Amino acid sequence: MTHPFFSLHTHGFIRAAVACPRLRVADPAFNVARTIELAQEAHEKGASVVLFPELGVSAYAIDDLLQQAALLSAVERALGALIEASRAIRPIIVAGAPLRHRGRLYNCAVAILRGRVLAVTPKTYLPNYREFYEKRHFASGAHVAGEEIVVAGQIAPFGSDVLLEASDFQGLAIHMEVCEDVWVPIPPSSRAALAGATVLLNLSASNAIVGKSDYRQTLCAAHSARCLAAYLYSAAGQGESTTDLAWDGEAMIYESGDLLAKAPRFSDEPQLVLADIDLGRLAAERTRQGTFGDCADVEAGATQYRRVAFELDAPRDVDLGLLRNVPRFPFVPDDEARLAELCFEAFNIQSHGLEQRLRSAGLGKVVIGVSGGLDSTQALLVAVTAMDALGLPRANILAYTLPAFATSDRTKSSAWKLMRALGVSAQEIDVSAACKQMLEDIGHPAARGEAVYDATYENVQAGARTSLLFRLANLHNGIVVGTGDLSELALGWCTYGVGDQMAHYNVNASVPKTLIQHLIRWCARDARFGTDTIAVLADVLATEISPELIPGDAAQRTEAFVGPYALQDFNLFYTTRYGFGPAKVAFLSWRAWRDAGLGGWPSVISQKDRVAYDLPEIKRWLTVFLRRFFATSQFKRSALPNGPKVSSGGSLSPRGDWRAPSDSSPDAWLSALDDIP
Repeated sequence: MTHPFFSLHTHGFIRAAVACPRLRVADPAFNVARTIELAQEAHEKGASVVLFPELGVSAYAIDDLLQQAALLSAVERALGALIEASRAIRPIIVAGAPLRHRGRLYNCAVAILRGRVLAVTPKTYLPNYREFYEKRHFASGAHVAGEEIVVAGQIAPFGSDVLLEASDFQGLAIHMEVCEDVWVPIPPSSRAALAGATVLLNLSASNAIVGKSDYRQTLCAAHSARCLAAYLYSAAGQGESTTDLAWDGEAMIYESGDLLAKAPRFSDEPQLVLADIDLGRLAAERTRQGTFGDCADVEAGATQYRRVAFELDAPRDVDLGLLRNVPRFPFVPDDEARLAELCFEAFNIQSHGLEQRLRSAGLGKVVIGVSGGLDSTQALLVAVTAMDALGLPRANILAYTLPAFATSDRTKSSAWKLMRALGVSAQEIDVSAACKQMLEDIGHPAARGEAVYDATYENVQAGARTSLLFRLANLHNGIVVGTGDLSELALGWCTYGVGDQMAHYNVNASVPKTLIQHLIRWCARDARFGTDTIAVLADVLATEISPELIPGDAAQRTEAFVGPYALQDFNLFYTTRYGFGPAKVAFLSWRAWRDAGLGGWPSVISQKDRVAYDLPEIKRWLTVFLRRFFATSQFKRSALPNGPKVSSGGSLSPRGDWRAPSDSSPDAWLSALDDIP
């Protein structure tokens, strides 16, 4: 027994399995015995559904043996044995078999759950080209709807118009199709998905030829993405006849375009791959993508589905682990090639946005404050990229370091080194005197030498810097490039109006802190801005994140106030991208962060920075996130300057991905924290 929080089923996941057993040609008894073995293994590993290949009971490549009564009777007896064995097996078993019905033979998918035949779906589209001649043996199920079939003495729904719906597990609706059905322009599963199916199953044979595997993967990925569904695919493998064909046993599980699991091809051993499907993610995607629902309305009359209810009986008191990759950095891929591609895209989105703003405004100069920290460094690199693309001199970038009461020698030195290395127009303006004057004017205790370092004290400095930058932009006929990032906007860690919340154009507005760190690492590693920048970029990355607004020996550590940005960016992504509740966000965060030795890390992150967070830490900082995001910060996000959307997690622009009231209550989210132990 365990707390329900640790069960994948509590958070809307189901475990799916795809099997490729060893078969014997035209030996149903042997084949079903192997099917039972893999189904039992799937049961032991916590699966809720297990998919087998097309015609796996008889074997696929048996040609005219399909017309032999002895074989077909043996198939029916073997199915009876499978149905009986299924009584002790938890998952739904979906097997392929040739079945007779009203004087015709059909290529069928048979769904069995704990001794009950839930439904039988015949193949709709029969290939009759190249190496396949199924019309020689089978009738199409295209016009089979509303019928029933007898299987091993049980009467079951028969047709492609059947959806299997779990009565005790929200969002689980299953549809079956067979091989060629997904290769046609409008697969049966497309309309099934529009009718509510979330888990689409394809029992396939699909022989192996050079290049076909890539096409199959592309097909399944695109189909699952287009249908906003999970797609399970099982191809025939060991033991099939190689008289004229070969078989690779390709088994795959996709979810909304993402590959979750894949079996090795041409294996000498039976294969069983498992992955946990996030039904909550699929529901969120369908809810938000209004065109999916619009298409469902258009296609509503195309097929009338029979909905067969079943009880999944998924345990919620057992920790089965989680069989899917949960990236620590959802805004940043672990894969090296994808990471490089993402960095290239992010830089170009940011710089092209700035280029267009300068063109449309008829301006050729930008003004930017450079602190020696992460955000201003990234914004400066983007500005340089834009100027180079526009064919304008880098001297048109008017960069200023603006030290005040708590500016450290380290960050000021980094700012100067970076500005010089990039060849921009660099200048230093100390704003301390202006800040002192304002403190005196408003009668702040710090003006009398008292150590009162409150929000007013901090914002006087932030305001002085921003005001100066705007007046410099007026003076030099340029625009102020903003530096504040998405993470700071989410947490409200920015000064409203006269601080880093405001600019003429903010290139970092939808770039989270973790992505900014990766972008700078990428630039340093590849010396994209010259070798002279490598050391200073490394120093910027190694510097403690701080606004440097309070003097004294103790550093003002941002992450001590608002939490580790790695965790807060994680919370931000799953809260805004999918609308997940706090318990599910915490569950995913715990799976991703609980052990530094598990899962992948982007290679640019050093070993010392590969840390772990336990559940109490995750809950603590999630609480901080929810309070700051839902209770105190929306008014800042409602008045954002323009800036390009960069990340797949969206932006917080009131003109784009996030529109919310500034005075909403956070209680619904905070009360949900009680579900986290």
